[in-house]
Amino acid sequence: MSTQDPRRRIPRTDRVLAEPEVVRAGTGLADAAVRRAVVAAQDRARAGEIAPEDVVGAVVAALTAQSPSSLTPVLNATGVVVHTNLGRAPLSDAARQAVLDASGYVDVELDLRSGQRSKRGVGARQALLEACPAAEDALVVTNGAAALVLATTALAAGREVVISRGEFVEIGAGFRLSDLMESTGARLREVGTTNRTHLADYRDALGPDTGCLLKVHPSNFRVAGFASSVPLRELRALADEHGVPLVVDVGSGLLTPDPAFPDEPSLSEALEAGADAVIASGDKLFGGPQAGLLLGRAETITRLARFPLARAVRADKLTLAALEATLRGGPTPVARSLHADPERLRERAEALARAVGAEAVPHDGRVGGGGAPGVPLLGWAVRLPEAAAAPLRLGTPAVLPRVHDGACLVDLRCVPEADDAALADAVRTALEGLR
Repeated sequence: MSTQDPRRRIPRTDRVLAEPEVVRAGTGLADAAVRRAVVAAQDRARAGEIAPEDVVGAVVAALTAQSPSSLTPVLNATGVVVHTNLGRAPLSDAARQAVLDASGYVDVELDLRSGQRSKRGVGARQALLEACPAAEDALVVTNGAAALVLATTALAAGREVVISRGEFVEIGAGFRLSDLMESTGARLREVGTTNRTHLADYRDALGPDTGCLLKVHPSNFRVAGFASSVPLRELRALADEHGVPLVVDVGSGLLTPDPAFPDEPSLSEALEAGADAVIASGDKLFGGPQAGLLLGRAETITRLARFPLARAVRADKLTLAALEATLRGGPTPVARSLHADPERLRERAEALARAVGAEAVPHDGRVGGGGAPGVPLLGWAVRLPEAAAAPLRLGTPAVLPRVHDGACLVDLRCVPEADDAALADAVRTALEGLR
């Protein structure tokens, strides 16, 4: 190799790593990640893509663009409030701060006054009981599916779970609650038909092999027309006659009745109707972190908490902290988005439309996450060319619009007003790229 070969000027790895610019840019990243960036820049210099003198700059640029996490923050401009693909409920400011505080050492299982071990998540449990006075006890697990698995395993493993055929629900990614429950060793005893189930159907199915009676709210679909189901209070009386527990899965985690969603059951209603245990998700209408909530009678919840599987599905400290703060803090982003003022949404949409040279159009949002199916949330969106969707998704900040009927619709319902200016810049950039 000639002494004039520019590749001889490529700086050594140790020298690049010692450069103050590289040290600053690599703060917060693993040593292996920094070294990979150095080797990649050196390889580019060897291939003639950059000059040897530009290696340090290339490394700094690569490290600056990196993040310890591959997850990208997204502005939700779909109008779907509980968007499963975007992580469902965004956390409130109080919950975010609680997660940050809990990321270090915290007294999750310690009584600081006595210095002795305490029960896990006492604060979250107490907050749940305060929010749902009808509950005698509460338990938090990893998610709604885990709550259902725990309940059916503890109460009916090797026995029968009596459930209406009209409540066989398939949740996201093809998972069916029936498959989930059968995986626990419980046997499903189907009663009634898809559209109509009567009290007599349940009564005929109950017997010595019944582990529990289960009622599931079909939250992601509706059966209309010639249809009927059995009210919880009637099932409570039947369960008492046969001495079996009544478990209710309300799904989306609405704490108390909401007039905007009259067909969506709440935890408090199910508890007041006599359920022994009520199951819900924490990251849907509840507006908190991913969690499975179990509330009900003290005897039943204690039985579930002491079952060995409860250890495998217990919630971590970050979830417990976020859950408690969700209940004790101010209104959640989900609540604000669900009850956003349509007139204010119109004003914001029209302002964005003027800023980018587009048109504001009426647009109905949706609850999402299997909650209140078919219920429109009156609002507005900015109509853009369909081709703008891809550059919006790939821009900074990343914006997820709704693509519908040959158009790209930017709905501001779930976009914090503080981000309106950043959204306008992102839309302008996306449209300029189309010209």
